[in-house]
Order: sequence, then C-alpha cells, then structure tokens
Amino acid sequence: MSQPSHAASGARFEVRFRSLFREGRGFAFPCDASGHVNLESLSERGRSNYLFASAMVGREFAAPSVTMALR
Repeated sequence: MSQPSHAASGARFEVRFRSLFREGRGFAFPCDASGHVNLESLSERGRSNYLFASAMVGREFAAPSVTMALR
C-alpha cells in the first residue's frame, strides 16, 4: 500500500523566513513542496516582502524553511 503524495492529499506548504533578532517575527509565503514560490500569485507587497526577505538571509533572516501550512 503506497502513501498518498502531498499534492494528492491537498497539503499546502509555506516557506518561512525567521527573524534572527526578533523571536516570533518573520515572513511566510505559500509555496510548493519544494519551496518554490509563485511570485505572480503574490500581491505587489507580498512580492516586495519576499524579495526583501530573500535578500536579507544571513543578515536579518535565517535560511528559509519549508513547512506544511496550518489551515
């Protein structure tokens, strides 16, 4: 018996950028199971925040992690 894939089970994922300096702060964006974010699906502000967080990894934010999104 095989396990269902994440896509088949309807699982949703998000990529999270955790703040290095402020506990509990950071950004989260919807993504696929591999961590790829569809920038076209984000609002202008969302795209700006994603690009900022990506550029600030190691300075303001920890390396991103992919997790299952809470529903």
